[in-house]
Amino acid sequence: MIARVWWRLVRFGFHLLYNQLAFTYDTVSQVVSLGAWRCWQRAALKHIQPHGLILELAHGTGNLQLDLAAAGRASIGFDLSPHMGKIARRKLLRRSVPARLARGKAQALPFADEQFASIVCTFPSDFIVAPETLREARRVLQPDGVLVIVPGAAFSGGGLVKVVLEWLYRITGQRHPPADQRAQYADWFAAYGFAVEAKQEMCPRSQAWVIAARKAEEDSP
Repeated sequence: MIARVWWRLVRFGFHLLYNQLAFTYDTVSQVVSLGAWRCWQRAALKHIQPHGLILELAHGTGNLQLDLAAAGRASIGFDLSPHMGKIARRKLLRRSVPARLARGKAQALPFADEQFASIVCTFPSDFIVAPETLREARRVLQPDGVLVIVPGAAFSGGGLVKVVLEWLYRITGQRHPPADQRAQYADWFAAYGFAVEAKQEMCPRSQAWVIAARKAEEDSP
């Protein structure tokens, strides 16, 4: 009973952060990552396809959209939260970056078959492993396209602040052992037509976990 109440509170807290409190998201992210958040996000960029259109699922406040534009890459951002959409749009337009953003659920993407060379998603919620999301991701990816996810990160070294933050990540369900996570993603994604590679990218005083799920040739179920 207590556990159920706790997880409902956690989910409600994340809902507020992604919606009504979205204006605090960048600050909260920087604080809980000890300043490494942007490095954790950018870890995904090393694993996308070198050419072709990119879809970012759950674009949040638009930071990765700015990174992609700075790299000369064409991308579309997609997010369910109207609050995140407004923040991202303002941020992009302030930098004179076209705001190619759309709103909706990842389980029902409004895009054509094989439209994207890469899909990227950093620190997603559970929607990313939903069967409908994986089927849609595979549908809109080009042959040999790749779905790149940064599901989490971990601090290196010690210190009281890091210990406290790691504890907070664990009690809010944001921590999984990398080995277990690698096996979980590989087995689950394979059932939906993806071949998975798990990697780690080094960041200041931390490392980001990266899942690169390449669209396999065989048909998904």
